[in-house]
Amino acid sequence: MSVVILDFGSQFTRLIARRFRELGAYSVILPGTASLERIAQENPQGIVLSGGPSSVYDEAAPRPAAGVLDLPVPILGVCYGMQFLAQQAGGSVARAGKREYGKADLTRYGGQLFEGIAGEFVAWMSHSDSVTALPAGYDVVAETLDTPVTAIENNETKRYGVQFHPEVVHTPKGGQLLANFLGICGIQRDWNAEHIVEDLIEGVRAQVGDGRVLLAISGGVDSSTLGLLLARAVGEKLTAVFIDHGLLRLGEREQVEAALLPLGVNLITVDARAEFMGALNGVSDPEQKRKIIGREFIRAFEREARIHGPFDYLAQGTLYPDVIESAGGLHSEKSGAANIKSHHNVGGLPDDLAFKLVEPFRTLFKDEVREIARLLGLPEHIRMRHPFPGPGLAIRVIGAITEEKLDILRRVDDIFISGLREFGLYDGCSQALAILTPIQSVGVMGDERTYSYTAALRAVTTDDFMTAEWARLPYDFLATMSNRIVNHVHEINRVVYDITGKPPATIEWE
Repeated sequence: MSVVILDFGSQFTRLIARRFRELGAYSVILPGTASLERIAQENPQGIVLSGGPSSVYDEAAPRPAAGVLDLPVPILGVCYGMQFLAQQAGGSVARAGKREYGKADLTRYGGQLFEGIAGEFVAWMSHSDSVTALPAGYDVVAETLDTPVTAIENNETKRYGVQFHPEVVHTPKGGQLLANFLGICGIQRDWNAEHIVEDLIEGVRAQVGDGRVLLAISGGVDSSTLGLLLARAVGEKLTAVFIDHGLLRLGEREQVEAALLPLGVNLITVDARAEFMGALNGVSDPEQKRKIIGREFIRAFEREARIHGPFDYLAQGTLYPDVIESAGGLHSEKSGAANIKSHHNVGGLPDDLAFKLVEPFRTLFKDEVREIARLLGLPEHIRMRHPFPGPGLAIRVIGAITEEKLDILRRVDDIFISGLREFGLYDGCSQALAILTPIQSVGVMGDERTYSYTAALRAVTTDDFMTAEWARLPYDFLATMSNRIVNHVHEINRVVYDITGKPPATIEWE
């Protein structure tokens, strides 16, 4: 049983899924145009029509498959979804006289969706269209000063709509509204880490059968947790391979081996530095870097498969944000999902891949994986380690990669991360990194002129890695880091700190 969310291109669709899961209900996102057959596979007890940038009266506006609105389950429309519900039921939607964006106070609210909610209700608005004529059978159950039809419902057909976004943190009581929708759907709220682990193990066993699995492992929380999960699921049929591609941080290869071998993981380390550096020689474009690294990863695994195989499956720790940002799996072109960047384990796989893929975490968020790691006994220092991208330092050296630049960045990164730990700031950041920019500038050191590189430091806080805020690190700490980096890494004479959120930026620079 699940809540199926049909995505019509909203930036916040993924947050709807997260909120339902936080409330203990399993939820999945499908393209807004998914077929009835595909929707039925998820055995939905409720359906959400997401927001989106289109106008329902446009001829090319995305629409759910014929018959979706006739399904005998409750349906909640959010923004565009509400407008679509109203239009299809005979109401009217038109350009609003005044666009409403940002926080708005509901001047009144009631009905089933708002049951048990009291006091001020602040809602996050983002719309330029509004319902201008109510369809038969529907009641207006909420309004703001600028939007007379802010929420609607038809209790007989169990069709509900809200013009605001209940899933974002800027709608503080939105979680209770979503919980009320789950109650209307009659969904059992038993989705938790224990449940996830049981389902994943069963799913892996069903997929793999008697086949052998080759695991792409990096030593980060995702692949380490996946190693433990697969070991439980398939036992000796799993072989974990760690590829040293020459793009790792200072001492990382040794740290990975020291962390995983004691856990009983059958780990094979492969030195492929020469192959990767040769393939990346002179390449500056970040998308090309990612695709080359993805290709070389697969080639390296294929070589190991021939040596240690045969293997039937390649396992990867692909997460939901990877899939979404690459627009690679759950979204059709009609859903409006944009390709932000290709992840090496989503967008860089060759067409002639010799393995079938096993990606148990493909529908999970980072915090869900960390909870699974806790249940599986992964040590805390690995479980709470910051994410490190598969392409490694290749996407943190801006422009073409050289051994010299990698060496510079390793030393800068080590000073920054060690400093965060020393000052007790590491666990307060969700991800921290250093970037070597191609910018060189004039400086003065020891009464002499320098012309050296600029290093950028970045640290963010986030719950889901879909959105992020820059970490408000103390000025004294940043000053200390700048002094240490410039004094110990002589190729650097300028240090800057990135104070951009996600969006509009991404967490990584490339």
